[in-house]
Amino acid sequence: MSESDRDHDIVVWGATGVAGRLLAEYLAGQYTPDELALALGGRDEERLGSVGADIRETTDAWAEVPIVLGDATDPESLRALAAETDVVATTVGPYTNYGSPLVEACIETGTDYCDLTGEINWIREVVDEYHNDAVAAEARIINSCGFDSVPADMGTLLVQSYAAAEHGAPCEEVRIYVDDASGGVSGGTLASFAELFEAASEDPVARETLRNPYSLAPPGEREGVDRGARRLARKDRWRSEWTAPSPMAAVNERVVRRSNALLDYRYGREFRCSEVIPTGRSLGGAASASLVAGGIGLFTGAMSVSPLRSLLSDVVFPDPGEGPSEQQMENGYFLVSVLGRGTGDDGEFTVQAEFGVDLDPGYGATARMLGESAMCLLRDEIDSPLEGGVLTPASGIGMPLAERLRDIGFTATVGEADG
Repeated sequence: MSESDRDHDIVVWGATGVAGRLLAEYLAGQYTPDELALALGGRDEERLGSVGADIRETTDAWAEVPIVLGDATDPESLRALAAETDVVATTVGPYTNYGSPLVEACIETGTDYCDLTGEINWIREVVDEYHNDAVAAEARIINSCGFDSVPADMGTLLVQSYAAAEHGAPCEEVRIYVDDASGGVSGGTLASFAELFEAASEDPVARETLRNPYSLAPPGEREGVDRGARRLARKDRWRSEWTAPSPMAAVNERVVRRSNALLDYRYGREFRCSEVIPTGRSLGGAASASLVAGGIGLFTGAMSVSPLRSLLSDVVFPDPGEGPSEQQMENGYFLVSVLGRGTGDDGEFTVQAEFGVDLDPGYGATARMLGESAMCLLRDEIDSPLEGGVLTPASGIGMPLAERLRDIGFTATVGEADG
């Protein structure tokens, strides 16, 4: 347990939702009450009690799991919650609607914070409004600590750290390949996705955030050499295979670029990154890449039209709080490869990292990534020059997160690329 005089080490905010319940179950299963003072946070005492009861039934060590009540729309209750804990790990989205008051409460009370958001419009708002206050309060506000964007962000940090140590120079370009993945999607995730498009339809700042590849960089530094996420099928020259656009590229690429900026451009001012989905080397690979690109384009187009967006949200998407089946989560997995290329003391080099685990990426794996991010914050296992601010996993925590994830079964390797 921490040496803080606060009542709780970590509060799982939103513990009655799909992601929140998985996070609470993971932390209670991985750590004992002697190691972690865990609490469940939310507004429904009865449902929180049910989550606690399930934990007690499945985990012998936990005779009691405290409950902290609050309301995402009540700043006073959020300040009281934040003041009682060292770290808040929140799964309550859409963050565009419910996230900012909790961030503000954590900054006011000097409480560290981590979340799962992929809503880049909201991250941009938080960066612009709260970064300087978080720096002054020495509060670490760390966004995107799940499948968005730990594999991409930490994979890039792995290749860049290796390149600097072994070749004396950073990778000038990094390409992130979502080599394999299987898992389900919850109603909450899709609701957050719909909220992003809703914001873009109404708010010019949100539209600019989606347009500008550097929109999460610090103010005054939102330009560079990258053109943004790919939209078309393309033959990849690095791996000689066809690739499709990645639906997560819009988030992950911006998070990686923010990490670079916050780390004082450790990767270089001319650094470029991109994320793609490999589909194979044959004509079938070309066809698959075109189908994926076309499907993403059609879906994005539909989500950009208000009546179609409403129809999809009301009729097609599962309701918030509904998640994938137990079978989907048990059979899930992912593997992300990150290739980096640069020129060092001995000429050109190529470095490769692999990041993955045999767990559903959006749920089982994400619960562990968020949980271990919170544990790094709690234990002050931080390899970063930054003591506070609106940060990313790579810039706000760094290599200790990769080490913790390795310890619980994740692949997080790096070395010279084959061939």
